[in-house]
Amino acid sequence: MLKRTLIGLLRSHEQTGDKAKDPLLKSHFYKLSKDKAWEEVISTLKKMQGYKVLHEVQSVGEIVMEKRTMSGRTMDITVSVISVNPLTSAVDVYSASRGSLGDLGSNYRVILEIYRVLDKKLGAFKVNS
Repeated sequence: MLKRTLIGLLRSHEQTGDKAKDPLLKSHFYKLSKDKAWEEVISTLKKMQGYKVLHEVQSVGEIVMEKRTMSGRTMDITVSVISVNPLTSAVDVYSASRGSLGDLGSNYRVILEIYRVLDKKLGAFKVNS
């Protein structure tokens, strides 16, 4: 976590993906069709405390959310639900803080929190890659 805080002095964004070096930032895969995964993800995200869903586009699988930090900064978060094949979907997250300077690792922690909540809800469908 100290490493993330130091990186966060300079960087104010974080994202997940298949090729992420950090194993905690790898895409999460679920044994659900894109439509079913979309329904589960959007309903879960709407219930998360402190997050506000601003925009959702099911056709492209994107959900745009906002989170305000205790220091008054605003974080913009994009959650993507991607169809890998007809029976498997992936969820990726991009989080960026508004304003100058770094985020002290808060985007990293937000992504981990979102993944933790989704894995709790969709744990039965999680595919370990």
